[in-house]
Amino acid sequence: MERSSAGDPGRTLELLWRHELGERAPQRGPRKALSIDQVVDAAIALADAEGLEAVTMRRVAERLGVSTMSMYTYVPGKAELLDLMLDGIYQRMPREPLDDLPWRERVTAVAAQNRELYRHHPWALKVSTSRPPLGPGLIAKYEHELGALLGLGLDDVSVDQSLTLVLDFVQAAARSEAEAKAAQRESATTDEQWWRAHEPVLAEVFDPEEHPNAARIGAAAGAEYQGAYSPGHAYEFGLRRILDGLAALIEG
Repeated sequence: MERSSAGDPGRTLELLWRHELGERAPQRGPRKALSIDQVVDAAIALADAEGLEAVTMRRVAERLGVSTMSMYTYVPGKAELLDLMLDGIYQRMPREPLDDLPWRERVTAVAAQNRELYRHHPWALKVSTSRPPLGPGLIAKYEHELGALLGLGLDDVSVDQSLTLVLDFVQAAARSEAEAKAAQRESATTDEQWWRAHEPVLAEVFDPEEHPNAARIGAAAGAEYQGAYSPGHAYEFGLRRILDGLAALIEG
């Protein structure tokens, strides 16, 4: 798994906050043909189309029609570029006003926005952000999402922990959804078709009398989901339980 903030911290922060630092700083030498934004946009488009493993300095250069070596005049390497990519998709996230909504709807909206982020940019699920890129996109995202939990009587640390709980859940749910889609794409079969193909063999080896709970509950869940697992059901069920848990915290 890739991880953010793995590059040079000083250069990364300068690039992330380029509108405040880099573009105002005097520069020597010939004028660059591209902007950092163009480089980042090309890298994001490449990752969206072919996955994170396709993002190399050479491939991004090809997409922009420049030499590979010229890429290093914009970013020191892939580690810094990855931070710029993440912050770029954070900057573009929709931020509808939350102020007039009940708190449950505010949290639900934040969860939905992050779910859509991962659906549009599934490569972001392959990046560990335990040390997040501290750019303007991330800071604006954090500021906006904190608003979903303000004014509820929670102390500052509880607000941060509650938001982290929601975002970690959405990330896990989105990863499971991406894995389920990948399994269907690679096998060229739906979950229902896959289970039907394996059902005759399973019937020979599985004894429902020895495992009565697994047989009964598994059959009920399979009938409901039309497969062994439903990302949509898991997301909706999990989010409701998290909201119920936050309600208990708030009321307490």
